[in-house]
Amino acid sequence: MTTIYREADANLSLLSGKTVGIIGYGNLGRSLAMNLRDSRVRVMIGLREDETRDHARQDGFDPGDIERVVPRCHILLLLLSNVVLPEVYLERISPYLQRGHLLVFASGYNLAFGYVEPPPFVDVGMIAPRTIGAAVRSRYLEGSGFYSFVGVAQDATGTTLGSLLALAMAMGSLRAGAIEVSPAQEAQLDLFVQQAILPAFQHVMTTAAALLLQQGYPPEAVMLDLILSGEFTDYLSRASQDGLLHALRLSSLTGQYGIFSRLPRFQELKLEGLMDAILEEIRRGDFAAEWSREYENGYPNLSKLLQAQEQLTLWALEQGTLDRLK
Repeated sequence: MTTIYREADANLSLLSGKTVGIIGYGNLGRSLAMNLRDSRVRVMIGLREDETRDHARQDGFDPGDIERVVPRCHILLLLLSNVVLPEVYLERISPYLQRGHLLVFASGYNLAFGYVEPPPFVDVGMIAPRTIGAAVRSRYLEGSGFYSFVGVAQDATGTTLGSLLALAMAMGSLRAGAIEVSPAQEAQLDLFVQQAILPAFQHVMTTAAALLLQQGYPPEAVMLDLILSGEFTDYLSRASQDGLLHALRLSSLTGQYGIFSRLPRFQELKLEGLMDAILEEIRRGDFAAEWSREYENGYPNLSKLLQAQEQLTLWALEQGTLDRLK
């Protein structure tokens, strides 16, 4: 059975006398740095860009160059984007690693697909929040914490799991709970949601909007009922607390009958085969290689895809409805 860790499983004293280096100060880096500082963990910030350094200074930190921060820290939280991290790791982190260093990734992506290969003499782990960076901070302040995935990738010292759990506790994650998975599983799950769930959701919503508009329903009413009312957000919010079935059963009896009686029609759309093919591409590393080429070439396909989306009439109607509602 999968292990779920909570505060009772962690020993915060394992961080006593240790310095945690935050490499990258974006939304997640900023939130984790502030959470750790509030938990009385000594933090240093290692950065590249001058603009982010100003933000870190405004928050009361004293940022420095990555290659100067790495040797002065015991634990390194690597919080740069997946496409940027391999180059920065190779040039500014790996030459300064020492025996006993603990490298902590916020995503299993680079470990899973071999874009970062730590030396055998360091500990390697993952703490991957399952929410956006801003919520990592707000939920810490509220006292509720945030869910995360944790996993040990390499245990050179025999102390990696204990240090990871102490760090997750100081971040505020163990207040909610941390599920143990491997970096490969985390990366595959993350990519699967992005590539199989969110595209399906967007396709369903845009297809429904186009049909309703074609049938003469007012654009404002269509956009409100499909997207802008927040009804789906409310369902998901309740589902995150009590489960999806419970959330759906909060609908009217008419709604419940409509949902469950029409569900078999959607099971005929061969979604399982499509999702299975997407998952296999992810697990083979096909997508990671494709994305690496896209990054190296300056995002040509992504630019075309975004441009095509922006030209859809639907988004103009959506923005118009938002403007009128506000």
